[in-house]
Amino acid sequence: MKLILAPMATLSHEAFRRAVARFGGCDEYFTEMINASSLLNMGPWEKYYLLAGPEPEKIVWQLTGSKAEPMAEAASIVCERGGLGVDLNMGCSAPQIANTGAGISWMTKPLAETLGMVRGVKSALENAAKDGAKSMRLSVKLRLGDENYTDEGFFAFCDMLVSEGVELLTLHPRTKKEKYRSSPRWQYAEALALRYKDNVPVIVNGDIKDRTSFEAARAACPHAAGVMCARAAAQKPWLFAQLSGAVSKTGSGAQQTGTDSTESVGTAQAATAHADGAQKSAQSGAQSGALTVDLQETALRFIDDVAECQPPEFYKTRLQRFFAYYCDNVQFAHYFKTQMLNAANSASAANPAESLTACRREVEAYFTKCPDERVKKI
Repeated sequence: MKLILAPMATLSHEAFRRAVARFGGCDEYFTEMINASSLLNMGPWEKYYLLAGPEPEKIVWQLTGSKAEPMAEAASIVCERGGLGVDLNMGCSAPQIANTGAGISWMTKPLAETLGMVRGVKSALENAAKDGAKSMRLSVKLRLGDENYTDEGFFAFCDMLVSEGVELLTLHPRTKKEKYRSSPRWQYAEALALRYKDNVPVIVNGDIKDRTSFEAARAACPHAAGVMCARAAAQKPWLFAQLSGAVSKTGSGAQQTGTDSTESVGTAQAATAHADGAQKSAQSGAQSGALTVDLQETALRFIDDVAECQPPEFYKTRLQRFFAYYCDNVQFAHYFKTQMLNAANSASAANPAESLTACRREVEAYFTKCPDERVKKI
């Protein structure tokens, strides 16, 4: 069973992927949403969205946009960067995305319009492969649809995607307006997995945050090819190390899903292949059922990676988004979070790097006050 990092705006960038990779990584990393039209204009920040480290061979480029033609052109551009494939965002329900005709709006537009967009992107990927490049997988991340969705309409929409050459589906089984208060309908992911059992893998997404929820999702979706984790991985970049232990101990489900059994334990193997000196003991502990995390070191290295991988204009938002989740690992989470968010916001426009300095200072200050919290045993 594959373990996949979700596409999260302002979070699924290279600095965060490095944090995940230090604990062994995962099977696939979806990028944060890349706006197709903005990419075609190649503004000053687009190059940062195209960074593929630290494991470029595992990157999936997620595209968003409201028009078909820019989506196809953008697919041609990201193909040149390599990776596993291109994913079409049909699941984002944030008003600033959906109200522009992007994200989940592709599920509510006339079917012919969405079909045309998918066909155009698929053609772009096929044309890129004709030039000798690696054939890129086309996938779609989607929801159940609008509030008035029907089973018939949902499955017909998915059938259209598959008929147009989509090779993998990731389902967040909630509707457009449902947030996180209601439980995800994992049974729809299982139904899709059975529907396309022999040719299209299905990934289940939604509320998978620890070993308990992971096992619950697997029980509800035994034919799913993998799970995708989002916010919980932001809080715990070591989450996949924990889950890979669950996979290796309880079985991969490869015979049920048709996935290669060597892939289903990829994260456990990656724990050795991608370790660095500071995290070797943590990773070996994860494989033996125990995990030790230095919360201060992990935070400081993330800040350093933001400085290296993001433009100064992005420091504030990237730091705030990460620490809004990461601070929940400590006892005085509200206090720590307030300090970190204020620190990230403290820089002047003339000196955005002060956000980095202030955040480093607050991390060290917290663990100086609470030294017993610095090392966390999982």
